[in-house]
Amino acid sequence: MKVTIDQDKCVASGQCVTAAAEVFDQRDEDGIVVLLNANPPVELAADVRQAAVVCPALAITVDE
Repeated sequence: MKVTIDQDKCVASGQCVTAAAEVFDQRDEDGIVVLLNANPPVELAADVRQAAVVCPALAITVDE
């Protein structure tokens, strides 16, 4: 699994952090998503997919 984010699309909703805090974080100054792990382990795959689905800006891409 490879995860990419588009910080220009991010609207700082924080849904990704709620779904997968081990993979996503937010910048303190503006809440924009920060990718902590572009290649998360299989145990986190379902959480990462959920984060991509709930992202209101569709800023997260998951390649299997």
